[in-house]
Amino acid sequence: MRAVLQRVSRASVTVDGAITGEIGAGLLILVCAMEGDTDEKALLLAAKIAKLRIFKDDQGKMNLSIRDIGGAALIVSQFTLAADLRGNRPGFSTAAKPEEGRRLYERFTRAMQDEGIPTANGIFGADMDVSLNNDGPVTIWMDM
Repeated sequence: MRAVLQRVSRASVTVDGAITGEIGAGLLILVCAMEGDTDEKALLLAAKIAKLRIFKDDQGKMNLSIRDIGGAALIVSQFTLAADLRGNRPGFSTAAKPEEGRRLYERFTRAMQDEGIPTANGIFGADMDVSLNNDGPVTIWMDM
């Protein structure tokens, strides 16, 4: 699985004019299930993110995890993270098929909840308007 994490002070997703998910401080997680990904990868990714120390402590150093700060995760499916850029028009053949992508996206969300992280979501496959205040900015790319 592939993810882009953005540390945020707030973030939201709107679909057809209605907010489908929003959080305060925490992480906006753009996530893509890749061809061949498994439930185990979804669980490993969630466990890694829950422990990742990318939030500031009292001295301004990145020593705290999302759990440590009581943060939340806004999880948004984004198959375009699988882009193959060999040409001028990206290809997405390495992304999981839609039904498997949805299943792994939902499994990842449940795994984040099992890690004790409150979650909000976009809508899988929808045309979404994502709004965020990137804190730092801190943006991290991950592959599992």
